[in-house]
Amino acid sequence: MMEMDASAFEELVVDELDRLPDEMVEGLENVVFVVEDRPEDGTLDLLGLYDGLALTERGQYGMGELPDRIIVYREPHLAHVEDEDALRDEVHTTLVHEIAHFFGLDDEQLHELGWA
Repeated sequence: MMEMDASAFEELVVDELDRLPDEMVEGLENVVFVVEDRPEDGTLDLLGLYDGLALTERGQYGMGELPDRIIVYREPHLAHVEDEDALRDEVHTTLVHEIAHFFGLDDEQLHELGWA
């Protein structure tokens, strides 16, 4: 298992967010990105989670709504990689996948857009 403290991992996630294409992130509204150590069940299987309602499933959405959350789990990522380059790739993939959930996109649509 690779070692990296929470602060360094959070910086890496922010850096990977900054590297995402503008067309992928410009439509994100009322979404917060959160880094947590592990999912609630304590497993190392889940790398990320979109906690919200996809744009394609929303009716009216307006003021006063709590933000959706995209959670990136630190320990599962570290358990799945050997080095920082692999970690960056895995975090990138997780961010793209969870952002796709926000937009209501499936894997095929991700490939069509060139995001995956």
